[in-house]
Amino acid sequence: MRTPEDHVAAIAATLGERRTELTPLADALGRTLAEPVTAAFDSPRFDNSQMDGYALGQEHLDNPGFHLTGATLAAGTDPQDYYPNGIKGTIVPIMTGARLPEGTVAVVPVEACDPPEFTVVGETVSVPPADPGQFVRRAGSDITAGELLLDKGTVLTPAAIGTLASQGIEEVTCFAPARLVICTGGKEIGEPGAASIPDSNGPMLRAQARAYGMEVVASLRTNDEPEALRKDLEDAVAEHAPDAIVTSGGISHGKFEVVRQVLEANGWFGHVDQQPGGPQGIAAFQGTPVICVPGNPVSTLVSFRLFVAPLLGTVPTGPESAQVDREMVGLDNRDQFLRGTLRYLDGRVTASPTGGAGSHLLAQAAEATALLRIPAGARLAAGEAIDVYPL
Repeated sequence: MRTPEDHVAAIAATLGERRTELTPLADALGRTLAEPVTAAFDSPRFDNSQMDGYALGQEHLDNPGFHLTGATLAAGTDPQDYYPNGIKGTIVPIMTGARLPEGTVAVVPVEACDPPEFTVVGETVSVPPADPGQFVRRAGSDITAGELLLDKGTVLTPAAIGTLASQGIEEVTCFAPARLVICTGGKEIGEPGAASIPDSNGPMLRAQARAYGMEVVASLRTNDEPEALRKDLEDAVAEHAPDAIVTSGGISHGKFEVVRQVLEANGWFGHVDQQPGGPQGIAAFQGTPVICVPGNPVSTLVSFRLFVAPLLGTVPTGPESAQVDREMVGLDNRDQFLRGTLRYLDGRVTASPTGGAGSHLLAQAAEATALLRIPAGARLAAGEAIDVYPL
């Protein structure tokens, strides 16, 4: 059997390169960078003041006490216009973010001086002792020109967008949101009758796709008739040209495994060494990649998170780390992905399982915020580290 990592690699090879598009920064929140971005400028671009106060030269640090004040430097003012020779003699009233005149070695807050408010040019102000570098933001202290700013694969947060904007960047190359056709069902799903059940997987998959940055362009339903499914898939591919098709159910060894019957000639169907979500499939249909996940609701949930979201969405490929909050024992022969919650406290991440392990226990997974990976044969003590996959 394949490991989960083997299956991710096999799907990635089937998918090939993802589409990219040039995205205005205003529309880039939550998008994923398709190429690295390097800094064109130092940040900060020039030495500037961290406080409203007085810029001091070395002579002022050497002689704390009363000094004459010069012309005020507001943010956006070129100090060369007022102090072409740098700080000489007078101390310089300066506002937060203003560029420092040449020769500045420290800034003292105005409220620490006497008087504790700004005066007019030529007034005398007493400044306290200061340390070199105090309240000075040096050019390049955040990042230097030519340094990697954001790497390929970075999901753009508000802070990342602000970082890009600070470099004067107005648009970036991002992965285009993957366009999916979702296919769920079986004759027992959504039909009238005492033996039928509602379709929970369809709405769940659409919600997962949206949460992970993908677009569902069509939703299909199977009814155990291979030719009907084949026709529906042909129509969906012709109309929507999706990046991938994701199917749920119909891939095991029963008599009515319609998805497998239609796709097996151009695909792989087998087992991945995990619980839940052992049966899996990969295929191609008229040139479109098809990712086939099992139909039990929790298996569908887990499989989409592990095998679709990292490759076509905005989810990182690798796991995070957390500490289990209790003793835990793994299955003998396969890794187990339990549903659970994560708790962040004092720099530690603690993982707690929630609900049962069965692949049909969807209601018991409703409060889960992560998948907890328990290795095969593991006997974990409370506090030991495991891999977790935030949902």
